[in-house]
Amino acid sequence: MFIDRAVIEVRSGKGGDGAIAFLREKFVPKGGPAGGNGGRGASIFLRANSHINTLFNFRHSKAFIGDDGEKGGIKNQFGKYATDVIVDVPVGTVVFEEEGHKFLGDLNEDGKIIRVAKGGRGGRGNSAFKSSTNRAPKIAENGEPGERKRLILELKLLADVGLVGFPSVGKSTLLSVVSSARPEIADYPFTTIIPNLGVVSVKDGRSFVMADLPGLIEGAHQGKGLGLQFLRHIERCRVIIHMVDMGNSGRDPVNDYKVINNELKTYGFGLDKRPYIILASKMDEEGAEERLKEFKKHIKEQIIPISALTEEGIEEAMFKCADLLEKTPLFPLYSEDSEELDTKVYELPEEEKPFSIEKVKAHEYHIIGDQIVKFYRMTNISTDEGMMVLMTRLRKLRVDDELEKMGAEDGDIVWLDDFSFEYVR
Repeated sequence: MFIDRAVIEVRSGKGGDGAIAFLREKFVPKGGPAGGNGGRGASIFLRANSHINTLFNFRHSKAFIGDDGEKGGIKNQFGKYATDVIVDVPVGTVVFEEEGHKFLGDLNEDGKIIRVAKGGRGGRGNSAFKSSTNRAPKIAENGEPGERKRLILELKLLADVGLVGFPSVGKSTLLSVVSSARPEIADYPFTTIIPNLGVVSVKDGRSFVMADLPGLIEGAHQGKGLGLQFLRHIERCRVIIHMVDMGNSGRDPVNDYKVINNELKTYGFGLDKRPYIILASKMDEEGAEERLKEFKKHIKEQIIPISALTEEGIEEAMFKCADLLEKTPLFPLYSEDSEELDTKVYELPEEEKPFSIEKVKAHEYHIIGDQIVKFYRMTNISTDEGMMVLMTRLRKLRVDDELEKMGAEDGDIVWLDDFSFEYVR
């Protein structure tokens, strides 16, 4: 089964907690702090693998979960790093973060690898907090939390030449003639429901990969027919072959040509700027010559008449494809800065406010904000010194002043993540 889109969940591992320990050994007086750092949590990576050609294994939402780092130990023993998780996907997979449809990477080469979820840093043990003013600290960090994301995987086939046109114009037949591919061929619309690939060898020794894409119809860029489902596979093609039916189908070749061109332009990704070849198909059928003459009156471009039955014009068309490919560069789909082709946007990021406070009900407040919540989670408050570190941070951020402005009274409950304390003015 050909699956070219999937949604998965990835969760990287939490860093190991730092330890609070003191060296107690015979003949070592005043050994001092000896708590080791925690190990790093497992990161999640995606890797392009040429031995996989579909996202079938991801057809149901699946979760890939990294292990947590090991906790720090006594005698300054560092926790073990967790082993990273590597998930193999087909070459040509484009990765987006579901939230905001943020582009993460294009796995367009065999072996290319990207990190999609970073493992949490290990927390520091109390040895790291030793100073000239605090010789025996009882302070340690908890490990940094891992990342949790939902990802969209889209497979965009790696083909040099893409065949486009209305259903039943002869795309599958042409592919079967010029390559060893054996796509399904029938005389009803949408015979091709999955893309087919074939390697075309030209007589002078050159070769390229051709993709037969499911037939397009008007409104394909909006998802009509099989439009959006398979238009993505033409995004990588450097050359487009536009096939127009000159047979006895009863269709208007001029209108068909204009409709498909409009769909490619509206879809975006610069498809209308790619070099293309117009093939007039089914020239062996009765009346095809007359329809071709009429077509040429309206379309003032080079048109190659072909017939899969007699193989008329096919060799000329394949040579032209090879010539165009030699002088046509690759078209990048995305960049790290922008989703749109050839667009770069520079923005000055706004400084994130460290916290905000919500009044959830009478006499109860919640402190929210990624920065302050992360600091709390990485602070070991099991000791008095650790608790003091947290409360000092809250005072420096003037949380008390903000609560006073909001009308908080003595004894009101204030929550920070899963930790609560009483407000006192």
